[in-house]
Amino acid sequence: MKTRAAVLKETNLPRPYAQSRPLQIVEVDLDPPGPREVLVRIRAAGLCHSDLSVINGDRPRPLPMAIGHEGAGEVLEAGSGVKDLKPGDHVVAAFVPCCGACEPCTSGRPALCEPGFRANSAGTLLSGDRRLHQGLTDINHHLGVSAFAEYAVVARESLVKVDPTLPFDEAAVFGCAVMTGVGAVTNTVQPSPGSFIAVVGLGGVGLAALLGARLVDAAVIIACDLSESKLALARQLGATHTINAADADATDKIREITRGGVHFAFEMAGSVKAMEFSYRITRRGGTTVTAGLSNPQHLFSIPHVGIVAEERTIKGSYLGSCDPARDIPRYIQMYRQGHLPVDKLLSERLSLEDINAAFDRLADGQSVRQVVVL
Repeated sequence: MKTRAAVLKETNLPRPYAQSRPLQIVEVDLDPPGPREVLVRIRAAGLCHSDLSVINGDRPRPLPMAIGHEGAGEVLEAGSGVKDLKPGDHVVAAFVPCCGACEPCTSGRPALCEPGFRANSAGTLLSGDRRLHQGLTDINHHLGVSAFAEYAVVARESLVKVDPTLPFDEAAVFGCAVMTGVGAVTNTVQPSPGSFIAVVGLGGVGLAALLGARLVDAAVIIACDLSESKLALARQLGATHTINAADADATDKIREITRGGVHFAFEMAGSVKAMEFSYRITRRGGTTVTAGLSNPQHLFSIPHVGIVAEERTIKGSYLGSCDPARDIPRYIQMYRQGHLPVDKLLSERLSLEDINAAFDRLADGQSVRQVVVL
């Protein structure tokens, strides 16, 4: 069948993207689903910094590639071997296909699925196949999803069935922003009630982490960003304090508020500078967590002795240390109960044709979570 998709053929094009148009909206051929694959009509897809990192060259991926990894849609056809999904079911895509059989999966860490990692790095589905083509050229899949398209073939292991009454634009953000942000708090470190928490970088993932801090009953929640509008939104979402990270005395202010630093700092901006700031505001014996994905060439350096003398912990969090099949329905239930107001993270809804200008807004830090509605 034919589908329109946003295809990246060249990285690191100059800004503004509205003019250089790194994402080309083109018609491509989409194969039918193979064994344990599903044809999905994409109904909504969120724009994430991980997409931008492919576009600007920070995260090298095989090209050409159909971009987009945070999506929700409707099942149209299930391939052979798929018994638990049927046409009409609503699904959210997770950007790590969890095979269920490798060592990380069987030890309760499916976010680190080894076959899923290999497939994502190669630009294939979990099977190792590519289902997108333009003429004789194969089109790579972005993180097994390729959500900026009208239709997608996705591995069954990448999909989670969800409540069909949940609007698609809201459902989409559970596939990355909510899992990554909320999960970093509730899964990766599990702070005790009464903890002091800081979130550095207030995009969709960072604000989701702020909501996670509320879930664990943190006593102090400090939101840090360069944008005053995002800081204002953070206050509405429950931050007890907001600090503009550009302030020369930002570190001193946080250490004064917390009497020595936070117990947990979450770096969600995807930059070494933000990570260094997060480390500085973490107290002795505390934990600095990062879910930001910076350029692989960028290095984070700290005094070795501090790790020992201050009993510091530095921890990474990928996919929010989530099990998508367990956590996406759980987080949706929390949303429905009023504990996770993720609808307030949606900043703009746009068409596929507007996607390049939308990535300009994302790169400029002007948006929280933009969603393409198809």
